[in-house]
Amino acid sequence: MTAPRVGVVTFPGSLDDRDAARALRLAGAQTVSLWHDEADLKGVDAVVLPGGFSYGDYLRCGAIARFAPIMTELVPAARAGNLPVLGICNGFQILCESHLLPGALTRNASRHFICRDQLLRVEAADTAWTNSYSSGQEILIPLKSGEGSYAAHADTIAELEREGRVVARYVDSAPNGSQSDIAGITNEHGNVVGLMPHPEHAVEALTGPSRDGVGFFTSILAHLAKGAPVGAAAS
Repeated sequence: MTAPRVGVVTFPGSLDDRDAARALRLAGAQTVSLWHDEADLKGVDAVVLPGGFSYGDYLRCGAIARFAPIMTELVPAARAGNLPVLGICNGFQILCESHLLPGALTRNASRHFICRDQLLRVEAADTAWTNSYSSGQEILIPLKSGEGSYAAHADTIAELEREGRVVARYVDSAPNGSQSDIAGITNEHGNVVGLMPHPEHAVEALTGPSRDGVGFFTSILAHLAKGAPVGAAAS
């Protein structure tokens, strides 16, 4: 059976795109490079928006990337629930700026860049990107960001909690000041997930800190194997 084709978008300033592609290949996916300046998803079955500093983080993190030609194809497909999308760190910021996810990522409460191995608790194990985990499972993956504090109106936080759309929380407390210790959220369809820590850096024991991140990438393969049509983005 042909492996699902998962696209990884490269923006000017992306620096984790190759890591994301490697994690997907280790999970068993066929990766497709997508360029920010081309409005063509190449018929992929899912997309990863990687970490980095898209367009140099000028104006505001993710604010310029929102208007990239590739997003003209990605946003409507994701909003309709047809295209699974994982936004990691800067990718999470882009998803919020594109209004595919609510809220915003703001400066860390400490005003310092944070780089550490971080324990997370998976809260929602029923999304396209988290079904390889169990609800309540704790995983260890790296966190590296300067603007990773999740913020939203109190009504939005209440809605996320009520609908079970908090994907992951920081264990004990958020090191960056995120409201409700939120590390990741999903949309109402469960196909779009934003995550501030970096699972693509925790897929091999050799490079550590664990292999706990690989579940995000095996999850999308399991989700697509359940019957999502090949080339869903192109339909």
